[in-house]
Amino acid sequence: MSKEFQAIVVGAGPAGSSAALTMARAGLDVALVERGNFPGEKNMFGGLLHRMTSIEEVFPDFWERAPLERHIAKKGTTFMTDAASFHVQHETASFDRTPYNGYTVFRPKFDRWLAEEAVNAGATLINRSTVEDVVLKNGRVNGVTIVGRQGKLSAPIVVAADGVLSFTALKAGLRRPGFNPDQMAVGVKALFDMPKEVIDDRFGLVRDQGFANEYVGCTGGVRGGGFLYTNYDTVSVGIVVHISSLRASGKTPYDLLNAFLEQPQFTKLLNGGRLMEYSAHVIPEGGYAMIPELYGDGIMVAGDAAALCNATGVNLEGINLASHSGILAAKTAIEAHERNDFSRQSLKQYKDRLDLSWVMKDLKGFRNAPKMLHIDRIYNEYPELVCSMMEHIYRIDGTPKTSIPKLILREAKAKVGLKNVFSDLLTAWRAL
Repeated sequence: MSKEFQAIVVGAGPAGSSAALTMARAGLDVALVERGNFPGEKNMFGGLLHRMTSIEEVFPDFWERAPLERHIAKKGTTFMTDAASFHVQHETASFDRTPYNGYTVFRPKFDRWLAEEAVNAGATLINRSTVEDVVLKNGRVNGVTIVGRQGKLSAPIVVAADGVLSFTALKAGLRRPGFNPDQMAVGVKALFDMPKEVIDDRFGLVRDQGFANEYVGCTGGVRGGGFLYTNYDTVSVGIVVHISSLRASGKTPYDLLNAFLEQPQFTKLLNGGRLMEYSAHVIPEGGYAMIPELYGDGIMVAGDAAALCNATGVNLEGINLASHSGILAAKTAIEAHERNDFSRQSLKQYKDRLDLSWVMKDLKGFRNAPKMLHIDRIYNEYPELVCSMMEHIYRIDGTPKTSIPKLILREAKAKVGLKNVFSDLLTAWRAL
């Protein structure tokens, strides 16, 4: 198979399909190359999709049109130990009306839908094809060679959106061949079948409301956390752990996930559910410091391939950043065609656009967040501290009560050490 296009997008995830959709709507002849049998087949994530303002500009009825499970009306955080837990939750009417703040989705359904929208706009989807190398012409990227459907695709511009391990960006010399394990995490998810009525009753939901909860202290001291997201009639449960910390622990991700699922405080939430499947995925969590070269002669890098993932410890944002970056890359490609200039200097406008957008401003603003997430005490000592303090506050045993300020100081000194507390607070202040 050999064919010429005006643009090639590698990877039919949110970044790639958003880029292909935008270019196709502008009239460009675009190839969207996907290694799976269909878009989304190879993709996995926890299940929480934050608001996608850039896609809402394309589809004003996005929340009615896209294959969404539930909109998130409640968000919570739980601190856990082996024997106790303490939960805080935020619920607001503004999250329960359009435009919704976030949704739960299944990547196979969502990615397939977005790619089909790109095809409907005029893009050519090429499935079951893996990029083997980039094609150079006069020193510039001018297409890709593919295996699966053996051949060469030519175009003056390529958008690499093929995930965190982007082979296309590597072949183009825009990222280093290795990765720092301190900047990478692995997510493991279990999906449980559960009737909608049970989910609504158990988590206090009505209509298509959803609940998203994060857990701290559930990973056996390994840097990371857990999550629970409600879908329409299933529940997604999992953990995300830093690879370097996981390797040092000698444990496997599935060891940690199974231990999480067996914790007494958590097991009751899944009572009556039926385990359907496991899945796993690598996540870039290095933040701003991990971003590779974003453009070169004839090529731009978007989404996870560009490490555009914002892990602040409060929200883990990725798909919304990926989609926005894909749209900005597409706009740059459209203008490059108008100028007939696909040089590195011309495509620098992509980086300029990103720098002016909320994507890069957020990543730069929270560039110290990864340092905070490397504080090991967050995953063991602090959950112990929080649960111990709340137990003392709520316990009635006929003895005099300690004032809350004195209790906090006493427990902090015993569980963490006051010097460590002040040091960690300073790190968190700088990070957030």
